[in-house]
Amino acid sequence: MTSRLLPLRFGSQTVLITGASSGLGAEFARQLASRGSDLVLVARREAKLEQLAAQLRDRYGVAVTTVAADLGKSGSASELKATIERRGVRVTSLINNAGFGSTGAFHDEDPERVRAEIALNVATLVDLTQAYIVELRAGDGFLVNVASVAAYQPTPGFAVYGATKAFVRSFTEAIWAESAGTGLRVLALSPGPTSTEFFDVAGEEMGSGLPRMTARKVVAIALRELKKPAPGPSAVPGPLNTILTVASRFAPRKLLLRGMNRALASR
Repeated sequence: MTSRLLPLRFGSQTVLITGASSGLGAEFARQLASRGSDLVLVARREAKLEQLAAQLRDRYGVAVTTVAADLGKSGSASELKATIERRGVRVTSLINNAGFGSTGAFHDEDPERVRAEIALNVATLVDLTQAYIVELRAGDGFLVNVASVAAYQPTPGFAVYGATKAFVRSFTEAIWAESAGTGLRVLALSPGPTSTEFFDVAGEEMGSGLPRMTARKVVAIALRELKKPAPGPSAVPGPLNTILTVASRFAPRKLLLRGMNRALASR
């Protein structure tokens, strides 16, 4: 894919980041701003977006556009793109970070929450990627879709979340292959448990028993991967997470599922 890729210049990018008010999204914003990237920050919490944007403008002198939007709504991707275009901003790179998880047996989950989880984690990610993919392929920027180590095996106890992230990983890797010969760098980022607000929503039991990386470390690894001459299609931050994902490829499926079920029951 990457024989024609030129060195990545973060300072020439305008990066659209979803889920940018906290966690990995906010950390991507900080680290990209420190490298000279202009930003478009999107999340529901307008006050937090504006606070972050003001800090980044003052500290790094970059242009930061904020859009308060609920990306879980149908049609939100096209509405977001139209809003950004009305403001005269040209996006050159995209980080699809918005998403959430839920825990518990699937038969006990709230149907509305399940639908919202699939809509945000999958449908909006696909819609937003498709809205920008032609422009991204014509440029020299990047597309990062945030998946999870949960993408590498079925996940009893958070079945829907794991399945959405498996979709994100598979979808992104396919886009990576389809983008061969263009200037676009494509990366499925699959962090393990990370110290963010994610667990306030999903529940502390998700990822329990595993050490948590900092958002700063996860993002630094992602940006370092993007700078490589031949990045992608996937990156799993942290040696332990990498070992777990590699091991999951070789373990018999039934054995893997039974082991995960036992781990869940012991919590």
